[in-house]
Amino acid sequence: MVSTVTSTTVTTVTLFGITALLGLAAVLMLISYLVAKELLSASSNRWLQLVGRRLNVAIVPLLLVFAAIVATRIADALA
Repeated sequence: MVSTVTSTTVTTVTLFGITALLGLAAVLMLISYLVAKELLSASSNRWLQLVGRRLNVAIVPLLLVFAAIVATRIADALA
């Protein structure tokens, strides 16, 4: 019984660490993509502007992940 509880606790703590790391990576990627999009959109080169518009393919899912992270943090704070 004790070994089962201990292994479950270790697994849970490890997963929370990995989840936090992945959340941080997603937020950093979102910030870098948004900065790149703004810089490319300000360019006078049509090709770079096209690349800036194509970054939405990566930005939209990362915004959804960011919204999920914020929602879970708010839910944890309220509970």
